[in-house]
Amino acid sequence: MKFGIDRLLAEPELRKPLEGKRVALVAHPASVTADLTHSLDGLIAAGINVTSAFGPQHGLKGDKQDNMVETADEIDPFYKIPIFSLYGEVRRPTGEMMSSADVFLFDLQDLGCRIYTFVTTLLYLLEEAAKHGKTVWVLDRPNPAGRPVEGTLLVAGFESFVGAAAMPMRHGLTLGEMGQWFVRHFDLDVDYRVITMHHWLPEGPGEGWPDNRIWINPSPNAASLNMARAYAGTVMLEGATLSEGRGTTRPLEVLFGAPDVDAKAVLAEMQRIAPEWLKGCALRECWFEPTFHKHVGQLCNGLMIHAEGPFYAHQAFRPWRLQALAFKAIRSLNPNYSLWRGTDFKYEYTNDVLAIDVINGGPSLREWVDDSDAAPRDLEELAAPDEARWREEVAELLLY
Repeated sequence: MKFGIDRLLAEPELRKPLEGKRVALVAHPASVTADLTHSLDGLIAAGINVTSAFGPQHGLKGDKQDNMVETADEIDPFYKIPIFSLYGEVRRPTGEMMSSADVFLFDLQDLGCRIYTFVTTLLYLLEEAAKHGKTVWVLDRPNPAGRPVEGTLLVAGFESFVGAAAMPMRHGLTLGEMGQWFVRHFDLDVDYRVITMHHWLPEGPGEGWPDNRIWINPSPNAASLNMARAYAGTVMLEGATLSEGRGTTRPLEVLFGAPDVDAKAVLAEMQRIAPEWLKGCALRECWFEPTFHKHVGQLCNGLMIHAEGPFYAHQAFRPWRLQALAFKAIRSLNPNYSLWRGTDFKYEYTNDVLAIDVINGGPSLREWVDDSDAAPRDLEELAAPDEARWREEVAELLLY
């Protein structure tokens, strides 16, 4: 199979509309071809007039380790073109940035999760391209989490850089498809095109991620396919006091970790409350001591998620429910546990709102966890209609 960038470089007729145009590239470290050539190098070698490049959160080089660490603009030392940061002084490209090219090639590997900020970066680029009469092409890449949809739709008023619009946490689309939804949903008058993949089978071998392509971190803590599959759940730990494994070699692959939590007891409580939500993966007790971030230098007990190998069942695995269940079990065992980060923690620069609510796109998950009378069916009754609505809404936009 071929990703969008591979097709663009291999098929001269696809490149023909770029002749005589100034071209910009939005990229990160995973923006590579099948032979691991970076897209910037490949495009310039193919004779395309690349006049600028853009880096999203974590930078074009992917060197910024943590969230909310900004990247400065720079000049590429080899090609001498400007490298603009879309996670520095601005999140939305400025008029000056948009004036640097005629066609913008968007070639970011996504994780299939609403909160992964490359989704919002695409929306902002499309909106600015509409304002400035520019063209946007998405060089499409796989959604490593595949087609399954999970989570409640983002509630109006909770839009943020990690919540572009009313979509669920696990959206089931490629970024090329997501761009089509943005154009339709926001009624954008923009020249938009998707360079589709050849022979991507979202439910075929690899179930989202083709088994003949290696994994490259699109951001520093997206270190494996296992992480990509679990992320729609584990990312919610960023709104909790529990560790998500940052400061270890397996960040965002743990269901939780803390020095004052008994992982065996939590797992037993999860099995008691909603055993059906544990399907599709294996959970293994683990211990770790973060070298930075939450609980730094403290021995944490937690549960490791293995959504991989013989333990993985693609259709059964539901990471958003799994993470919600872990929160619920901890709350059930200790009703007074300080579970949520407070409003003093300004998640992605938001104010006066709990990080967990920003992440989940509304308060319903937190309220369900904190309500001692709320049962699994109550969360199911919130999420299932939203998931069905989203699947119906995007059905005609699917390209594969």
